[in-house]
Amino acid sequence: MSARIRLKKLGSKKRPYYRIVVMDKREPRDGRTIDELGFYHPIEVAGKQVSFDADKVHKWIDCGATISDTVRRLFNKNGLRVKEEEVE
Repeated sequence: MSARIRLKKLGSKKRPYYRIVVMDKREPRDGRTIDELGFYHPIEVAGKQVSFDADKVHKWIDCGATISDTVRRLFNKNGLRVKEEEVE
């Protein structure tokens, strides 16, 4: 199984709400999740847009989970520095 940290879309039309989740890479965007790490609410005020559990994030990275580009940008913007993996 190849785990990936990515966004899962919730909410309604023009009112998006995302959860930062760990999923099997082959699952669809809104499919079954393995673990939930936090949320991203782009419509909220700047200080309340993103929240995540840094300990869980590091645990999953240590287990070999890859991170999507969008989630990596959110983490880096909000104080959790994550290096880019080298793609072979």
